[in-house]
Amino acid sequence: MPRSTPVRTSLLPMVTLLTLLASLHTPAMEERDEQIIGEFLLLLVGSPEGKREALAFVDDHWQKGFTPMLIEVLTFNRDPAFGPQLVELLQAKTGQANGYDIRSWQRWLWNQKPATYAYYADFKSALYGLIDPAFEAYFDAGRKTRIRLDEVVWGGVNQDGIPPLRYPDMVAAADADYLADTDVVFGLSVNGDARAYPRRILGWHEMFVDRVGGKPVAGVYCTLCATMILYAPEEGGRDHELGTSGFLYRSNKLMYDRATQSLWNTLWGEPVIGPLADEDIALPRLSVVTTTWGEWRGRHPDTQVLSLGTGYARDYSEGAAYRDYFATDDLMFQVPALDSRLRNKDEVLGLILPQHPDQPLAIAADYLQQHPLYQDSIGGLRLVVLTDPSGANRVYEARNRDFTRWDGANTVVDSQGIEWTLSEARLQSAAGHSLYRLPAQRAFWFGWFSAYGHTRLVH
Repeated sequence: MPRSTPVRTSLLPMVTLLTLLASLHTPAMEERDEQIIGEFLLLLVGSPEGKREALAFVDDHWQKGFTPMLIEVLTFNRDPAFGPQLVELLQAKTGQANGYDIRSWQRWLWNQKPATYAYYADFKSALYGLIDPAFEAYFDAGRKTRIRLDEVVWGGVNQDGIPPLRYPDMVAAADADYLADTDVVFGLSVNGDARAYPRRILGWHEMFVDRVGGKPVAGVYCTLCATMILYAPEEGGRDHELGTSGFLYRSNKLMYDRATQSLWNTLWGEPVIGPLADEDIALPRLSVVTTTWGEWRGRHPDTQVLSLGTGYARDYSEGAAYRDYFATDDLMFQVPALDSRLRNKDEVLGLILPQHPDQPLAIAADYLQQHPLYQDSIGGLRLVVLTDPSGANRVYEARNRDFTRWDGANTVVDSQGIEWTLSEARLQSAAGHSLYRLPAQRAFWFGWFSAYGHTRLVH
């Protein structure tokens, strides 16, 4: 996420802190917990004397659960005179010599056994409530949590500070003169309604909510992980109105829903913090393809495409968003572990099937370009991956079919000589038999591995 919102916690008046603490107080919050939260916040917003006294309190009453809180304080500290004292205490209590290197502190912490206490959630709520009051609800102590709270980090923007596109204007392909054939688009087709959402636009918005083919859809593009996932946001009779939370988990954006302010893991499609985390919810994935405008328009001449008239002033030229980030293999935010079998930002095609959630599969994009007809299986379900000359990958169930030839465009042939015609929804034979599309998405290797550390990799 672009760091477009400056952190100014050290400039906030004390009355703001006191008001916030009063609003957070509940019968469940022990007086001692409230004092601990207040002392840690004073490390950021107190007077020089108040900071010294707060640091002495933390030193005298040290608990292992203070570690993630002190690291977050160090992250936001803007007082150069006080920084060395924070570092000295943190190093003395942990035995680690990471200095001011926040990324090293995070990586070390996230590879330790979690040691947090009830007050940590309230501290996190109070701290980030100083940035955006909407953040307070994310971390209330009584909220169910399926992931480590200390791995949830701020991405630098307020809630919906990267504004999702909700039911955006579309134009006909002939009117999309701003696109070159080589521009990357995310293509989808629902009930024959073909749409293209250019990456150059979504890089600034990261989400769209739309109705395609009469069905509600939510497209989530995590720029940091380079993955577009298409979800059906309706579940259990509820239409989850999703937005950008402003926070990340393992360098992958966390969504939120407006109704409950629960946080959702983008790659999982599941709520992980908040009221909905108690429920067995997993948004259905829909098929989307990462391809070029020329390939998509040639296959779908009647497609609609996202208009430049988004209502926002952004540089929507190709490659403008995150140009520096994409130019190197370096990460913007830390993750607990990396896997050196591929470079961090090598692209993979990731598959996770709802009937076999414990068997994720990643296939290197370069490997698929070298093997444009690739066959595999997950949990006994046989599948075929077809990659066209543009590099676009589409995955279909294979059942009992072995495929031998693929023309790179519209036709694949099985071992019995039967021809199957490709569409966005299925492979179909002349006899009317269908092999249906399976949802899959491109992603940077580090992002997929961070979400599915037990993944099988083909490369």
